[in-house]
Amino acid sequence: MLQRRFLCSKVYKKPHHHQWTIKQVTKSNFTESLEEITNHIHDCDFVAVSLQKTGSYSAPWHRVLPVDTHETAYFKAKYAAERFQVLQFAVCPFSIRASKVIAHPYNFHLFPRDELKIGMPSYSFSCQSSYLSSMAREGFDFNVCIYNGISYLSRAQESAAKDRIGNAVTSTYVVQSSSTLSVADSLFVERIKSRVRHWRNACKDSTTRTDEALIRSLRKLVLGSEEYESRPCLSIEVCSERQVHLALEMLREFYDDLVPLLIPAKGGGTQAVRVVLTNSKEDKNLFERELQHMEEKQNRRARGFREVIDSISASQKPVVAHNSLDDFTFIHSKFLTPLPPSKDEFKCSLRMVFPHVLDVNHLMKEIGPLKKVTNLPTAISFIKRRFFVPIDLEIPQQAEANESEIHGHNVLRISQLFAKLCSLLKVTPEALEDDSGHLCSALEGYANIFNPCSTSSQDPIDGDVTVWMDDTRKVCSGDLVFLWGFRRGVSARMLKNQLSGSHEVFSEEFDVQLMDKSCAIVIFWNPGLAESFLEAMDSGGISCEPLKEMISEGLRAAGYDIYNKVCRLGLWKADLADSLDKALADTDSLSEAHSKEPSEIYWDTVSMINL
Repeated sequence: MLQRRFLCSKVYKKPHHHQWTIKQVTKSNFTESLEEITNHIHDCDFVAVSLQKTGSYSAPWHRVLPVDTHETAYFKAKYAAERFQVLQFAVCPFSIRASKVIAHPYNFHLFPRDELKIGMPSYSFSCQSSYLSSMAREGFDFNVCIYNGISYLSRAQESAAKDRIGNAVTSTYVVQSSSTLSVADSLFVERIKSRVRHWRNACKDSTTRTDEALIRSLRKLVLGSEEYESRPCLSIEVCSERQVHLALEMLREFYDDLVPLLIPAKGGGTQAVRVVLTNSKEDKNLFERELQHMEEKQNRRARGFREVIDSISASQKPVVAHNSLDDFTFIHSKFLTPLPPSKDEFKCSLRMVFPHVLDVNHLMKEIGPLKKVTNLPTAISFIKRRFFVPIDLEIPQQAEANESEIHGHNVLRISQLFAKLCSLLKVTPEALEDDSGHLCSALEGYANIFNPCSTSSQDPIDGDVTVWMDDTRKVCSGDLVFLWGFRRGVSARMLKNQLSGSHEVFSEEFDVQLMDKSCAIVIFWNPGLAESFLEAMDSGGISCEPLKEMISEGLRAAGYDIYNKVCRLGLWKADLADSLDKALADTDSLSEAHSKEPSEIYWDTVSMINL
């Protein structure tokens, strides 16, 4: 027998600093865990979430960078969410009581598969090697993930799957008295009424039960009778929703022992109305309960892990995350519906499901030294050394400790860090003020802010506390110019030296940073210089020899709007230069591309890619 151990990771792991144990949930214990976590979500004040993904970017410039506006950051997050996959989803319902965090952490192992055997949805996803290597070093068992991971369907996929499966569903129509019937309507109603009456009478006729098997089979064939869950049934073909309505109205008006079921068509709509005959009122009630149970079981099987997402949504509890833009684009894409084209639509759509999303990154920005700390261990370590915030973490009924206990530990860090930040900011973390679902005023200002964070929470962590210089400066996107076509291997300093004095705009203050090895960005600190430079490049009015020589060698330039167009159209080439070339090919002139209304950017030199 083939041994399935080729994807296992058995490596030495350093002992975990905190004796935290987190319940690991796979397909085998999902049902019992779902009931537990649903109760914990109902009783808690907050729900922390943390995702382990197969990647976040495919090229250096695909990362969210200081040059990105909120809109371009969303485009990048959207691309990552549609390209990569979630393999672990940690959920921690928690409450804060005085100086104690009472947490109930769960780590769900996920793997998308065709559970319903309907060829849908067809999953494929990308993997970033550094992410998989990091997971392997932590002892992640890929066999458990692939063979015992929990599958799921998004809300949109579940709706489409129901049509494809074609199972009969109970009617949800609210039958009202019809308006005046047309001739065609009257003929249809009389025809099916006659057919149903003859079929029902034949089924109830006791003399037919003693007939030979062949005669009974012939009678069923003639009447079109079948069986559904051991009960006689009859299918009525329909051609429109109007006919569905007329059939249901007729059945409920004349017969109280018939149960109508709708048979979905493959392409949507209703294919037929299946009529099931019951023996009595008690049998009818029993059958309707059986149908409801079967439908719920089928829905649970289709939803899979999304049951947890739906429980969090139904509770309306505030959700606490780290780098919420990254995590919630994944959540929206995998568990709700395809991501909308703009960030505003994304925020509106998400708010209908999760009304209160709190990001610890935005709380950290209120504490000066933590403004540029971007990973959880560093933030917690810094607070521990600089402030006295005695917050204890209590995990009631902890799972038995095992070698996989470190999986999902970030969700506990988020819970603890959130409590510490609330204490430092003098915020009383009462979840909701009233039953109407309004967040307490102290936290309301931090909710639903999906601003970009330049470093992913899953990027490699060096463990050292980094104190960065406070050199963040506000710059208008209209004062940025993208340059490419220069010689490969040129550093930002070398390129700045080549540009200095090559044109009158470069006699003023400016900076140069590399976006990747193919493209640089020039920051003009004085307004209007970028526009003048782009107009000169567009008109060919460059007379200075050093810059003229660079242009002859292939130097090109574009304004921020071209970069925004690259992100909006999804031109995610490996080199930014290739993406800009493709976007620029559809633009008449550089100055036209630069004429759109600019946005403000908070430029941070330290956060740029170090190549």
